[in-house]
Amino acid sequence: MTGWRPALERSVVLRHDRVRQTDLLVLPERVVVLEGRAADVLRLCDGHRTVEEIVDMLAARFHGAPVTVEVPRFLDRVRQEGWLR
Repeated sequence: MTGWRPALERSVVLRHDRVRQTDLLVLPERVVVLEGRAADVLRLCDGHRTVEEIVDMLAARFHGAPVTVEVPRFLDRVRQEGWLR
């Protein structure tokens, strides 16, 4: 993943549902409810930051969290779903 600058696919929108107090990925024919800090990670996927930069930012924000392992794994899984480019 070195050098990859993830961004949401054009057909995918990250939204916050105020009624349910949860974050969602809105896809053309589906809505995915995000859990934990998934939305925090995806908000950083703007096509400009590399995975390494995203990991560094989250590691500074969430001290002691296993971001160096979990974030790249999560991003890879989301890319496999077709939600990231």
